[in-house]
Amino acid sequence: MKITVLGSGTCVPRLTRSASSVLVESGRAKILVDLGPGTMHRLLQYGLTIFDLTHIFLTHFHPDHTAELVPLLFATKYPDAGARTHRLTLAAGIGLKRFYQGLRAVYDHWIVLPDDQMALQEIDTLAGETIRYPEGFVLTARPVNHRPESLAYRISDPDGRSMACSGDTDVCDALVDVAREADLFICESAMPDGHKVPGHLTPSLAGHIAARAAARHLVLTHLYPECDGQDLVKQATGTYKGPVTVAEDLMSFVL
Repeated sequence: MKITVLGSGTCVPRLTRSASSVLVESGRAKILVDLGPGTMHRLLQYGLTIFDLTHIFLTHFHPDHTAELVPLLFATKYPDAGARTHRLTLAAGIGLKRFYQGLRAVYDHWIVLPDDQMALQEIDTLAGETIRYPEGFVLTARPVNHRPESLAYRISDPDGRSMACSGDTDVCDALVDVAREADLFICESAMPDGHKVPGHLTPSLAGHIAARAAARHLVLTHLYPECDGQDLVKQATGTYKGPVTVAEDLMSFVL
């Protein structure tokens, strides 16, 4: 399994940090967790195209996590019909179909793909779900404390390796469950310690969750400009004694 941070930033436009997106490669699957502005350019920089993607999992519907969905779907319609050779699964919490219908109301047929090219899948945001996909990976989705549709995800491969991604969230037990003994835990840390805002975490809180979960490696992401110049690693290691990495765009991890 290979995990690449495509976007380590937020809604604030920055040259060095695109908005939220993580690429997970596991066997035949090439998965995006979120696709905020800048994702497609980062994907091309990495060496893949939108036609290589097999799954997109949205943590929630805020623009800095979903805004590149429309241009991705529009771009998918541009080439010949054979450019996409396998169906794309677009999954998110309850409300995905309403969210997509709202986009269709604005962009009409320009973002509508035939059924053999894209499938929508709504995931239970009350109890969460665990789903085994034909490509061989298992998705564990659990509701977290941000928006009604918010989900954190865990992706596990057939060899037992796993990564967890928090999406946006405040402190909650479900996030501990998702990250339990994960080989890599990519966790939002929007603001430095002392500047916490509701619905988001700080490095020390992310570290506390990683410690409770016994995650093996913590990666801090979704960083607002207020994090610049701060020792985020020191803040996180005050509550977590494992390795801590501050995410950068196009940073990869191989499990």
